Amino acid sequence: MKILVCLCPVPDTTTKIAFGDNNTTFNSQGVTFIINPYDEWYSLVRALELKEAGTATAVHLITVGKADAEPVIRKALALGGDEAIRIDTDSNDPYVIAAQIAQYASAQNYDLVLCGKESIDYNNGTVGGMLAELLDMNYLGFVSDVKVDGNSVTVLREIDGGDETDSCVLPLVISCQKGVAEARIPNMRGIMAARTKPLTVVAPAAISSLSSIVAYEMPAAKTGVKMIAADNMDELVSLLHNEAKVI
Repeated sequence: MKILVCLCPVPDTTTKIAFGDNNTTFNSQGVTFIINPYDEWYSLVRALELKEAGTATAVHLITVGKADAEPVIRKALALGGDEAIRIDTDSNDPYVIAAQIAQYASAQNYDLVLCGKESIDYNNGTVGGMLAELLDMNYLGFVSDVKVDGNSVTVLREIDGGDETDSCVLPLVISCQKGVAEARIPNMRGIMAARTKPLTVVAPAAISSLSSIVAYEMPAAKTGVKMIAADNMDELVSLLHNEAKVI
């Protein structure tokens, strides 16, 4: 079984974010990029576990990005991926990302495609579903457990009010979330081996975006906490009615 793991470079959560060009572009100057945690901690590690168990024969990694994304994908190789593919383009449109990956993957006969449930930068969570449609594969999203038995896959996924167990046959696209696997860190042997593992750069297909970013804005600054005396219920009720916001 061949597994393809989709990886997305995202800003480190400790990075200070800034925008330029009248808040229409993201300023990446000085930003540290990491592997999207949902891609690394869950989908990649689960793929590696399946290979270690003898279920999978190869784990390939793919990302859509320019040359500055290579350190991120090299880390994934250090964790245990066999080879990597970088599609040499950059886009914030989830359709373009899914279509670029599908363009490459459609000719490679992958049995299982894994991705995170969402990226922590734009949080759209739509690439997995679109990728499945473009590859003409079944799709299971928000999965917290994956078991493979021959050509059959059984997953546990979250639904409103509980969990649901589903089974499906390969080929299949799955988006993973917490519970699928436990995070790993690369060891020195893996880091050294990653330097010589193949990383293929693929020219992008001519695919038009379906969406564009009009503007960015920072979230409103947090206000101070208001302390209310335990016996002052009238003020508490007034604040809840007039100032409190439902999130």
